[in-house]
Amino acid sequence: MTTNRSWILRKRPEGDLATGDLELVTSEMPALADGHARVRTIYLSLDPTNRIWMSDADGYMPPVGIDEAMRGSGIGVVEESKSEAVPVGTIVNTGLSTWSEYNDLPGEQLNALPSIPGLSLTAFTGPLGMTGMTAYFGLMDIGQPKAGETLLVSAAAGAVGSMVGQIGKIHGCRVIGIAGSDEKCRWLTEEAGFDGAINYRSGDLGAALDLHCPDGIDINFENVGGEIMDEVISRLNDFSRMPLCGLISSYNATEPVPGPYNFANLLMRRTLLKGFIILDYLDRMPEGMQAMAGWLMEGKLKFETDIVQGLEHAPASLERLFTGKNLGKLVVQVSEEPD
Repeated sequence: MTTNRSWILRKRPEGDLATGDLELVTSEMPALADGHARVRTIYLSLDPTNRIWMSDADGYMPPVGIDEAMRGSGIGVVEESKSEAVPVGTIVNTGLSTWSEYNDLPGEQLNALPSIPGLSLTAFTGPLGMTGMTAYFGLMDIGQPKAGETLLVSAAAGAVGSMVGQIGKIHGCRVIGIAGSDEKCRWLTEEAGFDGAINYRSGDLGAALDLHCPDGIDINFENVGGEIMDEVISRLNDFSRMPLCGLISSYNATEPVPGPYNFANLLMRRTLLKGFIILDYLDRMPEGMQAMAGWLMEGKLKFETDIVQGLEHAPASLERLFTGKNLGKLVVQVSEEPD
C-alpha cells in the first residue's frame, strides 16, 4: 500500500494561522477504486481562498470540515490508473483535491495538461491556471478595458494582479499597480510593463494615487479591500468598473475591517461593482486558456513563481500571501517533475 501524508484541519484559525490549526498526518492509502487515478502531487497551489475555506463563515463553498484533509488544488502526475481517461504518466491539473502527497481522484475530474515548448510546468499554476483565468475573466468580462483608460490594480505583484495589469496593457490601458515593497514596484514597472507602481507602505497613499492617476480611475481591479479600497473609491471616474476579486486585508482579521466610508461615491460615479468567483467561468475556460497561451507565446506576459520546497512547509508558506512576502504565484513543490 502507498503511504500518504496529508494536512488535516484540526481547528479553525483565529486570526493568523497558528501551530496546531493543521496537523501533518501519515496514513496508508486504500486500494484504488475503479474509474479513479492516483495522482502524485508535484506543485501545490497556495491561494488566499485556502484561508477562507478554513473559516466557518458563510462563503461560496462549504468550509473544510474539522478533521478533514485541507482542500487545495495543484498539478500532479498519474502514477496508477483505473480510468481510461488518464493513463499512467499523464500530467494533470487535479481540480479540487487536498494538501497531500497523493490524491485518489475520479478520472473525469482530471484535465491533462499540454506540453507547450518554452513554457515551464509552473505556468499552469499561474497564467494558465486558476489565477490567470481569474485575471482574464475578471478584467475582460467585468472591467471591460478600453484603450486610453486608467486601470488600477491592488495586490499588483501577486499572481492575479500581475496578470491583470499586463492584460490591461495589451488592451491599451494606462496601468498603475499598488504593492507592498519597493522591490515589487520595480518588478511591476521594469519587468511587467506597468506605467507606474505605488508602495502603499511608504508615504501618503492618497497623494500617490493623485500623482499617478491625475485623471481619475476608470477600472479598479480590487484584491485587497479596507483602507486601500476606500482611497481608490474616492478617485473613481463616472461609469467606472470595479471587478471585486478579493478582500485579502480581512481574511485574517479578528475584528471587522472598517470601510468603505465613501461607498456613496459608487452611486455618484455610477460605478459598476461586481463580485465574482472563478468557478462562475468554468464553462468558458477554453476561451481564457487560448487567449493567455497566445499572449505568453508572443512574449506579452511575464510571470514569476515563488516556489517553496516541501509539503511540510505549506501552512507556514500560506502566510506569505498575507504578509506580502511572495512575488507572483506561490506554490509548494511537493515532489520532483517527471523526466
